Amino acid sequence: MPAPLAPATITLIKATVPALEAHGLDITQRMYERLFQNAEIRDLFNQSHHGETGSQPKALAQAVLAYARNIDNLGALAGAVERIAQKHVALNILPEHYPHVAEALLGAIGDILGEAATPEICAAWGEAYWFLAELLIGREATIYRELAAKPGGWNGWRDFAIESITQESETIRSFALVPVDGQPVLRHEPGQYLGFLFDLPGRGVLKRNYSISCAPNDFGYRITVKREGRADEPAGIVSNWLHDHAAIGTVLRVAPPAGDFFLDPKSNGPVVLVSGGVGLTPMMSMLEAIVREQPDRPTWFVHGALNGRVHAMRGRVRALVGSNENIRIRTFYAEPEAQDRPGIHFDEAGLITAEWLVEQTPQDAATYYLCGPKPFLGALVNGLLRQGIPAERIKFEFFGPADELIEETRQAA
Repeated sequence: MPAPLAPATITLIKATVPALEAHGLDITQRMYERLFQNAEIRDLFNQSHHGETGSQPKALAQAVLAYARNIDNLGALAGAVERIAQKHVALNILPEHYPHVAEALLGAIGDILGEAATPEICAAWGEAYWFLAELLIGREATIYRELAAKPGGWNGWRDFAIESITQESETIRSFALVPVDGQPVLRHEPGQYLGFLFDLPGRGVLKRNYSISCAPNDFGYRITVKREGRADEPAGIVSNWLHDHAAIGTVLRVAPPAGDFFLDPKSNGPVVLVSGGVGLTPMMSMLEAIVREQPDRPTWFVHGALNGRVHAMRGRVRALVGSNENIRIRTFYAEPEAQDRPGIHFDEAGLITAEWLVEQTPQDAATYYLCGPKPFLGALVNGLLRQGIPAERIKFEFFGPADELIEETRQAA
């Protein structure tokens, strides 16, 4: 543990909260502008989160503000620290990268706040930054050490070849990956993701995270990827390349499994796996694990898709579950088409609601796992809380950095 922050530092940091509320996003945008002047540092980040939506600067602004507000109660940020550490491990962030961020952040504070960024304020934020950095570096070192020590584990980037490709819907494909070295792989926790490093012609180095969509095993992983946007948009560059150019035998560079969103392996209690769109990928990993290892566990697999054309893995789910009466499948189509038949292709028209979940599942005992787009999560997480489901029984994963809506949801939870 780093040495405690000085009382004077805590006072100064708390005093900057109003300035962060007013100018936090300007500071983080400027910080990334400074940081990305260094190409090697820029390549450490997932650039799809720095495009037109600016989701990463927004997320960092919220995180910095939360840190300032809770600087005298850092226990409230333990969950956030773990999530950040897991993301950093998937991106292969190392201790030597932290000074670059410190320089960019403190420089951005000076650029945006001008004369208000007194030497005392800058010194306080420098101390506060390195306090948090040392917490993260320590936790990340532990994660790296544990990953390397586990059977099949590794650190950094490992080469995996695409063994097979499956078209799951009009917009979604699955890629089965096996290690080039032929050695065993680390058994992931159902729900975790893999980090990937791509070096694409004309695009340079790009990093992405994709959830694992198969049960833990010793031989390989499966990722299930939706084609996003266009190939010339930051969010669509890699997914379009995978759909259009990746082939059997293509080698990808992969970081070990990471993430704090996964099925509790110690519980046999009822679970409700709720997904929207390609958010079903971690739920498939959980479902496969339950079928293999806990077939008697009461499970509800509730999935929402726009229609049958984009509904991925429908046949796989039904074949997997078979006649197991402990696992119930319910499918919602928001806009079913003429060829989508009720009772055959889907069960409910419209959107999944918190009210439906509470009425149709054992709300007094179930743990709810949710993954999907931002509006989907915002409605269901907050809806379940309003329906009286305790926060500790609501687990969720969000694609991309947690932005304002998700931070509000986490605070409510």
